[in-house]
Amino acid sequence: MRILVINPNTTASMTEKIGKAAESVASTGTEIVAVNPADGPPSIEGYFDEVFAIPGIIAEMGKEPAADAYVIACFDDTGLDAARCATDAPVIGIGEAAFHLASLVAGKFSVVTTLARSVPAIEHNLAKYGLASRCAKVRSSEVAVLELERPGSNARHRISEEIARAISEDKAEAIVLGCAGMADLAHSLSEEHGVPVLDGVVCAVTLAEGMFKVGLKTSKVGGYAAPRGKRFAGIFAPLSPTEVEAVQAG
Repeated sequence: MRILVINPNTTASMTEKIGKAAESVASTGTEIVAVNPADGPPSIEGYFDEVFAIPGIIAEMGKEPAADAYVIACFDDTGLDAARCATDAPVIGIGEAAFHLASLVAGKFSVVTTLARSVPAIEHNLAKYGLASRCAKVRSSEVAVLELERPGSNARHRISEEIARAISEDKAEAIVLGCAGMADLAHSLSEEHGVPVLDGVVCAVTLAEGMFKVGLKTSKVGGYAAPRGKRFAGIFAPLSPTEVEAVQAG
């Protein structure tokens, strides 16, 4: 199968890291294509950035209409509902994927994310997915997303300290890393702290493969129905459903 993994921000080094994480768990015969939009924010830190990333996600999906599944590699699950409208293939958000898998390996988990401004969006998603009761706490490490890409940064140390507090204070039995830029840290942090530490990228790829194997597709009845034909104005004209039809899985 072919999985398109979309990093919704424009930072290519992060896309490369995400692609490697995805490939590390992909089955033999699964092709991982990791991409990011050319236009948009270099990192997604809160509601404002999210808005400007969504058109790029839909555009990247339109370039790969034959993909068997799509992964949205932003922990806020940026544009996830819109992306599911654009295709009948499975579309997995790394946040939702990690929450579900964490709930299968622990009674309670905590999320350790980047900045405090990202906490409300994650809490909103947990409630939306019906998993708020399984999450002990959403914690911020006060690490900016782009610090994760900077050589010599103490980002890992600060994240590790927050994990230790989550285990001690929240009684968390597992930790979900709340940023795709942390994808390369999960294994070593799990060994360091002695609890499952989940990265959403590998969780999402694993779920995408399973859904493909059993033949599940995105429902086109109700909220995820294909967009109605209409012409968008201005810079969004190329994304008009009348000109660029909803992506259909090959």
